[in-house]
Amino acid sequence: MAKKTSKDKDDEDKKDINIFESSIVPAQVLLTEEEKQQLLQKLNISLRQLPRIKSKDPAAKVLGGKKGDVIKITRRSAVAGEYYYYRVVV
Repeated sequence: MAKKTSKDKDDEDKKDINIFESSIVPAQVLLTEEEKQQLLQKLNISLRQLPRIKSKDPAAKVLGGKKGDVIKITRRSAVAGEYYYYRVVV
């Protein structure tokens, strides 16, 4: 049986961390296919025009985002209140 290395232990520790419990990380959800199409139509844009997020990004990983999925990010601002930001998974 192989010994666990410190890298293995670090990887296990990272699995226990929920990044969305942090007050610094904004709320994020995956859009359904229907919601994605409605968004693109409403904004009159294509997926290529959305900002990108890599599939290896911790938030995309937790959400289970795959290439072509759109993530809706809800941010809070003292001036604007609550606003939405969208990213496509690449």
